[in-house]
Amino acid sequence: MEETNKSVLDDCFTTAMALTESGVLRVPTRYILPPSQRPMLGSSSGTDTITLPVIDLSLLHDPLLRPCVIHEIEMACKGFGFFQIINHGISSSVVKDALDAATRFFDLPVDEKILLGSDNVHTPVRYGTSFNHSKDKVHYWRDFIKHYSHPLAKWIDLWPSNPPCYKEKVGKYAEATHLLHKQLIEAISESLGLERKYLEEEIEEGSQVMAVNCYPACPEPDIALGMPPHSDFGSLTILLQSSKGLQIMDCNNNWVSVPYIEGALIVQLGDQVEVMSNGIYKSVVHRVTVNKDFKRLSFASLHSLPLHKKISPAPQLVNEKKSAAYGEFSFNDFLEYISSNDITQQRFIDTLRKNNF
Repeated sequence: MEETNKSVLDDCFTTAMALTESGVLRVPTRYILPPSQRPMLGSSSGTDTITLPVIDLSLLHDPLLRPCVIHEIEMACKGFGFFQIINHGISSSVVKDALDAATRFFDLPVDEKILLGSDNVHTPVRYGTSFNHSKDKVHYWRDFIKHYSHPLAKWIDLWPSNPPCYKEKVGKYAEATHLLHKQLIEAISESLGLERKYLEEEIEEGSQVMAVNCYPACPEPDIALGMPPHSDFGSLTILLQSSKGLQIMDCNNNWVSVPYIEGALIVQLGDQVEVMSNGIYKSVVHRVTVNKDFKRLSFASLHSLPLHKKISPAPQLVNEKKSAAYGEFSFNDFLEYISSNDITQQRFIDTLRKNNF
């Protein structure tokens, strides 16, 4: 760990939060995006008028209403690869406690947080900045801590010990999102015409990475981003956000701002579901904008199959009319890819597409 920390520090490691706290009036050059990639905040593209799907998940438990909710999920997955959920079963106190623990962690002195610093994507607990600090051509206005979270008992001892509440509060949220993910993946499998339990074993044995993100106030939000356009590698990402900032790309390649809904969680389809569905559903391309006035926090609970478990198109969704459109891949394959490639130049899933698609 000491050598890893030293390499990070030697590479002019300065966090976005440290820059904000120093009172910089302009973002350093390394954060400035090329004009074509800037978010154009406040421009009237009209895309914010699109109504994004919001689904009442509690209705899944009503046998009479479940088919209607499954249809809503199908339409959301086909249209956006994205939806928000309300009445999802995670209490507001668990959510509030998780955000409180994250706030306390990011408020720690940087000298303490850097003890968890690493640019090795395989490290089970790592603190960092930007997107992939050692590879990014342009840096992003984000600090984060990522940690493996399932099974919780295997990983929690490696999590931050300070603030003292972190393990308990974030642990409860991680366990709740793991259960929620199982419920969601069953509904999505059902919406594809697959057995509800199609991925049950893989999900129970699978990986959960919790990415806790801090996007500090940025002096020039029109020329920087918190995260670049990308899709997530896993099956689903369940996102909790403290305020607005997420944007998704619609089918016309326009950016749509996701509204903040008190108490809601965001569900984003990842590359594993796109491959499993044989392209019927698409993983959602998204990015994060920043703002001048306040800090934004988010919890991205990234769920995937086990590290070395390969996923491929479901056999039930491959036939004479539609052959397999993707090659198989594992979470580990994705980690190897981002270790040596800039995913802002080419999405990982694009390397899996077959010529017939």
